[in-house]
This record gives sequence, C-alpha cells and structure tokens, in this order.
Amino acid sequence: MAIELFNNGKHLCMMFDDLVDDSTGEAVQANQFLIVDNGHGALIDPGGNMTYNGLLMAMHSFFAPKNLDYILASHADPDIIASVNKWMIHSECKVMISKLWVRFVPHFCSVGNAVGRVEGIPDAGMSLPLGQAVIKAVPAHFMHSEGNFQFYDPVSKILFSGDMGASLVPHDAADVPVEDFRSHIQYMEGFHTRYMISNKICRYWVNMVRGMDVEMIVPQHGRMFKGKKMVNEFLNWIEALPCGIDNMTQDHYRVPA
Repeated sequence: MAIELFNNGKHLCMMFDDLVDDSTGEAVQANQFLIVDNGHGALIDPGGNMTYNGLLMAMHSFFAPKNLDYILASHADPDIIASVNKWMIHSECKVMISKLWVRFVPHFCSVGNAVGRVEGIPDAGMSLPLGQAVIKAVPAHFMHSEGNFQFYDPVSKILFSGDMGASLVPHDAADVPVEDFRSHIQYMEGFHTRYMISNKICRYWVNMVRGMDVEMIVPQHGRMFKGKKMVNEFLNWIEALPCGIDNMTQDHYRVPA
C-alpha cells in the first residue's frame, strides 16, 4: 500500500511499507520513499531484490520509473540499495551516496553499469536540485554507518532519517504514526542501543535537528513521528540514551571457549 505523506499538487512524498514479506521473521520490515516535484523524481533507500518488483509496480501510479533523477542512499546496506543495478538498467538515474561508499556500490552492479553514475556526497552534506525544489543530504555519520546521510525535504518538512528512529514492527503496523511515545520505546530501544554508535553522536545529531524545521521524522524501518510534539519526544529520548560503545566493556571482547 502506498501512503501519501505530503501532496500540495506539485510536490509529492510517498511511502511504501509493505513490500517486504516479514511474515516468517527472516527479513526486517523496510520502508521505501518516492519524492516527486514538477515532473522530477527521487527514490530514497529503494531496498533490495525483495522490494524491487513491488516498488516498480507501485510507483507507476505516481511517477514513471524510467524518468527517475536520483537514487538517494543513506548508506550501503543491502536493505538500502541492493537493487541498485536494476534501477540503473531501467532508468538514467544517478546514485547519490556518501563518498566513502562510492567504490563499493559497483559491487551490486553488472560490470560497467555503474560507470559515471555513482556520485559521492561530501561529509558536510549537500543540496540536490529536484524539479523546482531541493533535497538536502544531511550528515548522519555513525548512525549507524560511518558514511551515512539522511534526506530532508524543505517543502514537506519531512526528515527521512534512515535507521535513526527505526522501530522493529510488522509491516501492517508501520503505516500508523506513533501516538503514545512511551509505549513505542520497546520497539526502538534494543535497535538503537546496539546500532547507534554512541550517545555523543546522538547528541550532535539532536542539536542539528533542533535547528531545522521538521514536522515529521520518517525512518527506514517502522513507524513515523508526526508533528513537532512527537518529533521532540523522540529527540529528547535519543539525546539521553546510552548506546553503542557506551555500553561495551572488556567482557564483550573475549575469545570464545
């Protein structure tokens, strides 16, 4: 099911949350995103082979896949970009990803298919033109990838936050915004304490986001945070969470018996 996040008649943001078969528990639920502005389109974190056919079919109602301007990849994990070769075959799109991952993306592709089409985002981020709008690649280093970006849409005021804010829920729950933050923590805490590198990095990120005009944080897994009140509840929580190396001790680094 395609979920409309924003639509003012010229600028459209769609989410697709049910393209992974998570019924057996063998694959993590994942969200994919389409932004369209005045006839130009970008896919954010389109996923792997599990999502390609469904996403290709589902997005036809909103935008012709062959006309894509960009694949925007938060990082290089399989659930983010493993299908990139197919998108390159069926469109002329560029792939935008951290400069740290530019030479790794071709390993997902047929020989020669990625030549000249994978562009590196500098560590400071950048603004990407899309139609009459821009999409901002926002630094999110070490959350959890060392080369990591989130994508902010100033028109819709949506921050597509990748793994930050992710929750591990079934796909049929992912389309409902978080309404009770405290009860939602149980679906986020284990993920964030292991996948986010440290509280220090989380605090830097929170300081950055508080200076932005964000109406919605939409992660790549699970449920979204809609409205400034819920956005701030999430920021307050992650700002205080010990995670990653904060929780590691010598006991985690011992030779198995």
